[in-house]
Amino acid sequence: MPRQYPIEKVRNIGIIAHIDAGKTTVSERVLFYTGVSHKIGEVHEGTTVMDWMEQERERGITITSAATTAFWIPTYRHGDKAFEHRVNLIDTPGHIDFTVEVKRSLRVLDGAVVVFDGVAGVEPQSETNWRYADEYRVPRVCFINKLDRMGANFEKSLASIHERLTAHAVPVQLPIGIESEFTGVVDLLEEKAFEFHGEHGERIVEISVPEGMAAEVKAFRHRLVEQIADADDELMSRYLDGKTLPLEDLRRVLRRAVIENKLVPILCGSALKNKGVQFVLDAVVDYLPSPLDLPPVAGTDPKTGAEMSRTPSDSEPFAALAFKIATDPYVGTLTYIRNYSGVLKRGSYILNTAKNEQERIGRVVRLHANQREEVEEVYAGEIAAIVGLKNTTTGDTLASPDAPIVLEKIIFPEPVIGIRIEPKTKADQEKMGVALRRLAEEDPTFRVSGDQETGETIIQGMGELHLEIIVDRMKREFSVAANVGRPQVAYKETINAAAEAEGKYIRQSGGRGQYGHVRLRLEPLERGKGIEFVNAIKGGVIPQEFIPAVEKGVKEAADKGVLAGYPVVDVEATLYDGSYHEVDSSEAAFKIAGSIAFQEAARRAKPVILEPIMNVQAITPLEFLGEVNGDLNARRGKIEAMNDRGNVKVIDAKVPLSEMFGYATQLRSMTQGRGSFTMEFGHREAVPNNIAQLIIEGKRK
Repeated sequence: MPRQYPIEKVRNIGIIAHIDAGKTTVSERVLFYTGVSHKIGEVHEGTTVMDWMEQERERGITITSAATTAFWIPTYRHGDKAFEHRVNLIDTPGHIDFTVEVKRSLRVLDGAVVVFDGVAGVEPQSETNWRYADEYRVPRVCFINKLDRMGANFEKSLASIHERLTAHAVPVQLPIGIESEFTGVVDLLEEKAFEFHGEHGERIVEISVPEGMAAEVKAFRHRLVEQIADADDELMSRYLDGKTLPLEDLRRVLRRAVIENKLVPILCGSALKNKGVQFVLDAVVDYLPSPLDLPPVAGTDPKTGAEMSRTPSDSEPFAALAFKIATDPYVGTLTYIRNYSGVLKRGSYILNTAKNEQERIGRVVRLHANQREEVEEVYAGEIAAIVGLKNTTTGDTLASPDAPIVLEKIIFPEPVIGIRIEPKTKADQEKMGVALRRLAEEDPTFRVSGDQETGETIIQGMGELHLEIIVDRMKREFSVAANVGRPQVAYKETINAAAEAEGKYIRQSGGRGQYGHVRLRLEPLERGKGIEFVNAIKGGVIPQEFIPAVEKGVKEAADKGVLAGYPVVDVEATLYDGSYHEVDSSEAAFKIAGSIAFQEAARRAKPVILEPIMNVQAITPLEFLGEVNGDLNARRGKIEAMNDRGNVKVIDAKVPLSEMFGYATQLRSMTQGRGSFTMEFGHREAVPNNIAQLIIEGKRK
């Protein structure tokens, strides 16, 4: 089966935004205009294609990223099939609890469309997603949506992008009218105006630029041309000479500047009112990169650790990254992959280089939300899914057995909240284990652990909604009914000083005894480093074969801290001395000795409890500002900024997660139902002594 679309005509893009900015509505319009679906799905009616899970349709939010394939000819090419492009599109969630979906999607995408609400401008989750896109150097185009809404303001939204995200954002369109008067857009490069006619805005009609806008259009175009010319020396000298720059040259240089992350084009419209989405597709084709436009993907040799790379070519050895695992009731496990090089054929064998295990490729499918199309081959630069892989998890590299490579893994945030969960009946008990294991395979920010003292199961996630959806999915997809406890904060422990201790494990009974003796030094690390083990043994005072056992003992001891039993983080443990016995020493003895030494040193190293501090943004009408501020202060919050957004006040604060339970209800009652808030994990910091004491006594569990 030959490749249908040359790689330069492939675009792998994601749609990212804050919750309720209109991502899924944009995606549904994309599917309609590209002919994938013949009827527009609406979020408010629960008929969307991309939000196909029952929970998504009920709540009107996106929970899991959905992938689809569409085909597009730019509108100015008027149906010329030679210019048809294949667009692999991923619609991602906006809610902070499902931020993992955005992060893993951006890791494998070549470009992104960032959607903003024309009333609210840049919102907290927009900033988080923008940071992730910066981290993975993903080129972007922006779409200011909802310009038909009351309170919409293009200039304010543009200013918020410049202030909070990037100074390199350039409008390539201006809206004609605003709010209920919004009728169309002006293309600044072409200096043409367009309206959208027909039942679904499918007919684009060119009109003359409104007289009152001529000066504004001229000023904005002048600025746009200047910024494009600034990205290219040759264009700049022609511009300074006062020559007219051809449209083709402007498009070409703008494309290069976008791919190099030097400029971000801004488009505008209203997806719900079917205005402007076709031009977003044009911008995807014109300005966002194909796999060929990006540098080769970097990786390492699994045997030597040497750096390697793969270019996006069908003739290179196969290399792909598994970026998502989904459980499907009909086909079993679906592993979403981004193919970076080579061709994946059905029936072939591949190597999972992260686990050094071979897997056979049974079925390969191209995705369309929850529909699938069987294919024989997946080419370089494509996104697809493999059915039924046994041992592959999110972030694993799949490669040709003859040319192994390990691609950079995806780092996921730690869970911040946990709940105790127990099955309602004996029958549910067996099914619950399977359900939780499957859900944990799908979602790297969801953890399952057992409390050894009480025998209870604890599930941890990114927020209350995240865990609520997990419990709901257990019930619907796996028919498991469960009782759920109150949410608890996922505290951690760390140390504030360096300390040393020795651990001895000596047992003498008839016959062979046990002997392990180690000396450990613990030192604090910066936040987010986890536990690091350093082997500083000189002269073989402990034989090499016992060192991994000591490390294992240290890491097991770190799972249960000395203050209140929470996991210990951000500590460097150095093994610097010890002794052994020719006959009695064993791995088990050294593991126990390592564990004893770690706990003893941790007690001496000024241990503290760390709590998650959340970045909270509360939005309230002006008359309730004092009360909302007072309440945040009472919750140990630190107010960092207060801004105006239209006729409401926006408060940015940092508040401990433990104080935020039930805040949604409290905020609604304080503001007569008119307040709202968003919250995301910020960092961890030490708990004040009086509260640490309560936690240790188990009062705040």
